[in-house]
Amino acid sequence: MYPLIRLLTTLRKAKKAPKISVDAVSENSFHCMPWDLDLFMEMNNGRVLTLYDLGRFTLSIQSGLADVLKREKWGLVVAGSTIRYRKRVRMFDKVTMYTQVAAIDERWVYIKQSMWVKGEPASSVLLRTAVTERGRMIATERVRKAIGMEDEYPEPEGWVKAWIESEDVRPWPPLSAQVGN
Repeated sequence: MYPLIRLLTTLRKAKKAPKISVDAVSENSFHCMPWDLDLFMEMNNGRVLTLYDLGRFTLSIQSGLADVLKREKWGLVVAGSTIRYRKRVRMFDKVTMYTQVAAIDERWVYIKQSMWVKGEPASSVLLRTAVTERGRMIATERVRKAIGMEDEYPEPEGWVKAWIESEDVRPWPPLSAQVGN
């Protein structure tokens, strides 16, 4: 079940939060609730990805991107991600999530996010995202101009750059789906 109440709470808080630049770090806090758990009494991995969505909503609202998306009738898509889990998130743990743009190129906006419990990292994700218009991706230059972002792209740090390069050589369609493989 989608966390609708948490979504509404997140949106309300984000609208009241101070405005930040697109490349600043956005922060969310919440508690792991019983409906976030799997059979092993830890936060479900699918729920983690859903909650990361809420962190990106917060960043887009605080940075003014959400207003531009609404005005231009643009959408947001996730085109790839890699996640690393390192610490279990248990019921009622307070989680602090950080969201930041890691890099921008001509087509993609790369976003890094992490969840922390008791001062320790629990998980992190790197995403390849895009803005769409009528179901098609648009160049990041149009998005940057619409939000008043300068012409410079944030340069990816080493591990982000390596992930981007590895995605460029990843086979598509997947090899297991090809006839004879």
